[in-house]
Amino acid sequence: MHFPAAPRDRIAIASYPFREFIIGRSDSAPSSQTKMALKNFPAHVAAKFDIHHIESWSEHFPSLEPSYLEDLRSAAGKVGVTFANIAADGESSLYSPEAEERDRASHFCRQWIDAAAALGSPSVRTNISVAQGARPDARRLTEHFKPIAEYAASRNIVVHLENDNPVSEDPFLLVELLDRVNSPWLRALPDFGNSLVALPAEEAYRGLDQMFVRSYGISHVKDTITQAGQTVRVDMARVFALALKYEYKGYFSMEWDTEGDPYEGTARLIATTMKYISQRD
Repeated sequence: MHFPAAPRDRIAIASYPFREFIIGRSDSAPSSQTKMALKNFPAHVAAKFDIHHIESWSEHFPSLEPSYLEDLRSAAGKVGVTFANIAADGESSLYSPEAEERDRASHFCRQWIDAAAALGSPSVRTNISVAQGARPDARRLTEHFKPIAEYAASRNIVVHLENDNPVSEDPFLLVELLDRVNSPWLRALPDFGNSLVALPAEEAYRGLDQMFVRSYGISHVKDTITQAGQTVRVDMARVFALALKYEYKGYFSMEWDTEGDPYEGTARLIATTMKYISQRD
């Protein structure tokens, strides 16, 4: 993948922070009438932020039918917007003791790899859900992710894994898994803030360091994160220094994830990101 080099062109806008404004799959008809459809989000982002790359969230897709994906790609293309990544969240776990659930999780990953290919997205972020009655184990997960990485390679799509769920997506667990699979098609997605609410600060930043070593196409930018009433600030200079240290070339996706106006928060994240990555150049 030849990623853009100009600082502003390296920025993407995630649809997740705008979930109160975009129709989700669980929305009822009345509530949907006041929200925008995902196919309108690319034009909205271009007009509001002058950014031309988006990271769409799976919950905002009303369909994965080829005709819908074609319409969505066309709507984005008409306003000069492309897909930097797709963030796909499923409920089934790849390390479940139940073979049927593991099969569902594997199918979910392949389904979104296909969607990424249809939309012209270079990558997809898939999650690792917690499994009832089992603990995450990198060795067990390796045997399930190897065929997913092979399928991703056949579609020319990179699969990213994010330090998100503190149990099943601990950064050090992901690092071990990535090293065991050892595929250029399975990479890390460093999220600036998620680990800071689950780990001591130094451990969280050490985990981010190891994630950036294994990163490729997408990272999630946050300057604060709020979970369970706890708000933690991110040392932005420190994290952007890690990206520079490991010569990260991919997109920085703005993922405002705390209380307040996501439009104001996203604008602030764009300004902060521009400051740091422009200094690099």
